[in-house]
Amino acid sequence: MFTRREVLTIPNAITAVRALGIPVFLWAYLSLNNLALAFSVLTIGALSDYFDGKVARALNQESKLGAALDPTIDRAYIAATAIALVIKEIVPLWFLMILIGRDIWVAIALLVKTRRGRGVFEVTFLGKAATFNLLYAFPFLLLSGGSGVGLIFWICGWAFAIWGGALYLATGFQYTIAALSSSK
Repeated sequence: MFTRREVLTIPNAITAVRALGIPVFLWAYLSLNNLALAFSVLTIGALSDYFDGKVARALNQESKLGAALDPTIDRAYIAATAIALVIKEIVPLWFLMILIGRDIWVAIALLVKTRRGRGVFEVTFLGKAATFNLLYAFPFLLLSGGSGVGLIFWICGWAFAIWGGALYLATGFQYTIAALSSSK
């Protein structure tokens, strides 16, 4: 399916390392209760999401595998982090349900699109903006405990989360329209 040249690229390596950050984050945050390590992993994960695409374009190493892998890892980061924040009672369950419900909806829309022979969704600017906002919301929310500086982190985190959640839902509608309007 993918050639060795498409798989063994620097951007795909960055994405793979980013994927390994998911269980490290969950372990650091939920098992060790190590806020500094969990924050560091989340921050590096969010920054590397931006970085892998830049490297792919700069080195002319864009690939179908990378185009599929990157948003998949994004979804996994968003889900894992939101679940952990719900477990720690920092984010309400309804917010997690909105995110997961949207992802299930988009997965169904993707099935419709692929059954029509139109391939996968192309990542849109709106989708990138939604992911950016959510991936940047979570480190702030992680540090939001208490008052003082924690309150500033809480405000910043929820500002990113609300905007990111709204954009996340908007992209769900955007991808649904793309799935329904595509034809062979």
